[in-house]
Amino acid sequence: MAEAWPDFTPVNLLTGFLGSGKTTLLRRMLAEPAFGDAAVLINEFGEIGLDHYLLERIDETMVLLQSGCVCCTVRGELSAAMRDLHSRRERGSVPPFQRLVMESTGLADPFPILSTIKADPVLRHHFRLGNVVTTVDAVNGLTQLGAYGESLRQAAVADHLVVTKTDIAEREAAATLIARLVAINPAARVTLAAEAGGEELGRLAEESFDAATNARVRLPGLDAPDGHRDHDHSRHDGIQAFAITVEIPLDWTAFGIWLAMLLNRHGERVLRVKAILNLAGEENPIAVHGVQHIVHPPMHMRGWPDGDRRSRLVFIVDGLDPAAIRRSMTLFTGMGDAD
Repeated sequence: MAEAWPDFTPVNLLTGFLGSGKTTLLRRMLAEPAFGDAAVLINEFGEIGLDHYLLERIDETMVLLQSGCVCCTVRGELSAAMRDLHSRRERGSVPPFQRLVMESTGLADPFPILSTIKADPVLRHHFRLGNVVTTVDAVNGLTQLGAYGESLRQAAVADHLVVTKTDIAEREAAATLIARLVAINPAARVTLAAEAGGEELGRLAEESFDAATNARVRLPGLDAPDGHRDHDHSRHDGIQAFAITVEIPLDWTAFGIWLAMLLNRHGERVLRVKAILNLAGEENPIAVHGVQHIVHPPMHMRGWPDGDRRSRLVFIVDGLDPAAIRRSMTLFTGMGDAD
């Protein structure tokens, strides 16, 4: 009997600026059991591709996109490549891969890549968004974050930030870079590539909210009492991270309508939202995770990750006023004053 595959195959996006070590990291990821049954899509800028040779994993599940930047000029080709992979899997002409890993070019804005999966009428019935892994170069990362908007957005939308080249970077420079990354994206897990063993690399496959295992939902800016204030209004070239904490249970319908309206109007400027919600009438929390206009299906967790039953939300926005978002949520949901 043919080996089964998921109804919705998770797609992990591996992104990061030019020269940040994406291919090296991908080669290490593919050696781990968590990625052992993955298909791979690679996008390269230019006419001749080399990364597929460097990966040392050339088989029928690897597709190389060479015609341009996957975030703009080859979105149609990306959709076609993913549909072709799915069709070939159904026909049995490729191994029954359980996930898809997509490595983008270093000049890519991640959001159009992610939106392709949701917007394509075929893909959205067979694939789902997994997490985003972003590599950041410890030697050049600070300069790139300041000079290139693509680098900043790659860091802002990540679920996992992997800092590379710490073995050759100045220790103080690496520490400054990590502090800035945490301020840009307080809800992401930060990993040092040079120190990451197999177990840590395997975690790059983990979902942000793991309902199956009820793993701890990691919102670093909120885990400690009043810890979110350290990151509140952190600003980096227009991108800000801030938190909202709500003491009373929320009405799900009112909150859902408010969030939908916010993303409908300002989705391109809401780079990320992650939340653990205490909803009226629900014993256990609901996890919400969105990137710009894209919102993952809400996940019912099996229990609270700690004793704190407040609703906690982390936003990363570009050019929006956090105070205005707080006021809007307060007025629309009737939740009273939020922190």
